[in-house]
Amino acid sequence: MKKALTLIAAVAVAANLFAAVTIRYYNKDSKNYTFKVKIDGSYKEVTFDASKTSNVTIQGGDREVIIYTSCGEIKVKDGANIEIKDGCIK
Repeated sequence: MKKALTLIAAVAVAANLFAAVTIRYYNKDSKNYTFKVKIDGSYKEVTFDASKTSNVTIQGGDREVIIYTSCGEIKVKDGANIEIKDGCIK
């Protein structure tokens, strides 16, 4: 029983270590945007390419990020689809 609990705990920790957030985006603007993001207490920068539909993956220990834009901050969950227009996320 003790070995089973240890194994379950190890799997839970390992799954969290490999957590990441993948976002599908459509940037309607003809300008690249680099936004500051927060994932699991750490700050990173992510660039969204101009006039493009693509995916971006943010490595970290969570399944949700906060993206900081000039229009405010927005929480985005793993697997979300976002649209960027006039530098704002919708």
